[in-house]
Amino acid sequence: MTTAAPAYLTGDLAPVPDEIGAVDLPVTGTLPAELTGRYFRNGPNPLPGQDPGHWFAGHGMIHGLRLRDGRAEWYRNRWVRTRAFTDDAPFAGPDGLDLTAVRANTHIVRHADRILALVENGLPYEMTPELETVGPCDFGGRLTTAMTAHPKRDPVTGELHLFGYGFFAPYLTYHRLSAAGALVESRVVDVPGPTMIHDFAITENHVVWLDLPVVFDLETLGRGMPFRWDDSYGARIGVMDRAGRVTWFDVDPCYIFHVGNAHEDASGRVVLEAVRYTREAFTSAWSRIGDSANPVAETDGAVVHRWVLDPARGTVREEQLDDRAVEFPTFNEDRLGRASRFLYAVTDGAVVKYDTETSAGLGRELGGRPGEAVFVPAAGAAAEDDGWLLSIVTDHAGDGSELLVLDAAGLDSVASVRLPRRVPAGFHGSWLPDS
Repeated sequence: MTTAAPAYLTGDLAPVPDEIGAVDLPVTGTLPAELTGRYFRNGPNPLPGQDPGHWFAGHGMIHGLRLRDGRAEWYRNRWVRTRAFTDDAPFAGPDGLDLTAVRANTHIVRHADRILALVENGLPYEMTPELETVGPCDFGGRLTTAMTAHPKRDPVTGELHLFGYGFFAPYLTYHRLSAAGALVESRVVDVPGPTMIHDFAITENHVVWLDLPVVFDLETLGRGMPFRWDDSYGARIGVMDRAGRVTWFDVDPCYIFHVGNAHEDASGRVVLEAVRYTREAFTSAWSRIGDSANPVAETDGAVVHRWVLDPARGTVREEQLDDRAVEFPTFNEDRLGRASRFLYAVTDGAVVKYDTETSAGLGRELGGRPGEAVFVPAAGAAAEDDGWLLSIVTDHAGDGSELLVLDAAGLDSVASVRLPRRVPAGFHGSWLPDS
């Protein structure tokens, strides 16, 4: 009897077997000369013959393109050579957790001239601009917890806000890096237990926490991803001021992998927009990407949602903004933590642009499966949506991939770069301009 391969090793998720490089890639349309820099995208990619037990558990592989003056100079893909990759080092051992024995497979960002490959259960790994692995980074020994894969850079101060969550107390620790890259603050945030806190938000004066009912499950440690939905845990969102005081708001039970933006309105309320999963939607998605032996029936996916949190009155109002199943929300991060109007997300075969003031959504069919659409602002932009979206799109037949450049205002196609291989569906990426 032949056992079918798990879903996370087939189709759009199927890993590639090796590292390659190519130069002078074919371009359709005209690449804006202003797009001079590197586009990097991270995602899980186990070694040939490996079954990591869950889509989220494969080794990190970064796909990179170098663009300059209207040309696509090179493509290359490289595994992040963590200790788990090079030495098969275990994350959990008799001496505790090894925060360097991770699979840095979730995001890649740049801060203070360091390029960091990120995963939420361990230390970041520094990479070169050519995608060679430098090694783990603990900011001079000051970072002693894991680091989130979704740090937030304040566009005004240049500071990088981050956190680490753990399986054992303290369960949540807030950190802040200076604009120069020094870790200057660490603060324990009290939460009742170990939950999967994948993302968070900041505003001009606050940090927004997500304390939601997907909890650590010790019984499944070592088998895929050790988390499960627990109705008894409850669901709440916290608003923390600069002094560390947190006001908690009970919300309808849900889970959030990814937030869009957050800001403070004229009345001092905190407005958060994110992609929200119901219990049924989360359980459905979790069973599919984990290839559960007893998958549940597929339900509608996650949708864009808004919470308005009033610390002065202790009240919360929430509303659904759209009924399309989407993920990977992005926006113009020059407005991170401040009021913004436009939010972008992807769904099967399309990119969607939301006007959060009117809740209107504009969809653009792409003829393939898009990855996260990274917003790149135009120099001297006169409007919030003056810029481009970059997304790696793989055709539905799985035969090939391209880097698609869209005009962020109307979602019109500007250019595409044909890649030398299929790129598996992955997670998050960044545009790293030369200037």
